[in-house]
Amino acid sequence: MLFDQSNPIYIQIGELICENILKGIWKEGERLPSVREFAISMEVNPNTVNRTYTTLQEKNIIFNQRGIGYFVSPGAENMVLQMQKEVFIEEELPRIIKKLKLLKISLEDFTQLYSISD
Repeated sequence: MLFDQSNPIYIQIGELICENILKGIWKEGERLPSVREFAISMEVNPNTVNRTYTTLQEKNIIFNQRGIGYFVSPGAENMVLQMQKEVFIEEELPRIIKKLKLLKISLEDFTQLYSISD
């Protein structure tokens, strides 16, 4: 994985884990790779993965069963979805809207280009 230099690596790994939960790659109750396994697969220091796991545990997205490992928490998918929506609405969407206005792209043009309908 290529990491973006503008964000700490442990946050980027946390975002990847959350994305995998939303995609259904890791389901609620499923065991995550050990800190060491995940560090090797991501080619990072185990302390970085440990920091990621601690942060996600504090947010109740994952939990630790002592001596067994880390697991996806019940309700994690809904928690991640809600958190991601809030970030998108509060941080990303305003930048997109500003750019649409600057480039004089109407909402109709945008929705036609990207088929944003149910």
